Amino acid sequence: MFNMKVLTITLLAFVGLSSSAWAQGGHALTVVNTDGDQHELSLEMLDAMEQVEFSTTTIWTEGIVSFSGVPVLHLLERLAAEGNTLRMSALNDYAVEMPTSELESDAPIVATRMNGQTMPVREKGPYWVVYPFDRSPEFQTEAKYAQSIWQLKTLAVIE
Repeated sequence: MFNMKVLTITLLAFVGLSSSAWAQGGHALTVVNTDGDQHELSLEMLDAMEQVEFSTTTIWTEGIVSFSGVPVLHLLERLAAEGNTLRMSALNDYAVEMPTSELESDAPIVATRMNGQTMPVREKGPYWVVYPFDRSPEFQTEAKYAQSIWQLKTLAVIE
């Protein structure tokens, strides 16, 4: 019997906040499972999870930039999310998929900070999926650039 389990992680504005308030930091990472379970993860809760920090250049920034945040693999393991495909979408509805088999223990990360500062929406925040591009040519591909989604809104693990 084929069993499809979808875990959706959605970045939502708190109820009652305008989009400008959301952009100023009134946001949470909401985990919604198909069985109805819902959990909101604040920035503080994400900060309490395993963190990775690296410095790298990107095709969207100038010079070497420091990023820190939660490894995507750790986040999915922490939430007991299992599946073969990760679908990521941004605030502007840009979406991309990737096989979960490509996730490494430390890459990519859901970056919560760039150069030690949280990222406003206007600066690719509040969450940006980032690879340590300078570490390996395998991270310098069109596929990895496409998967480096900023203004991250939703992660869905599909089995």
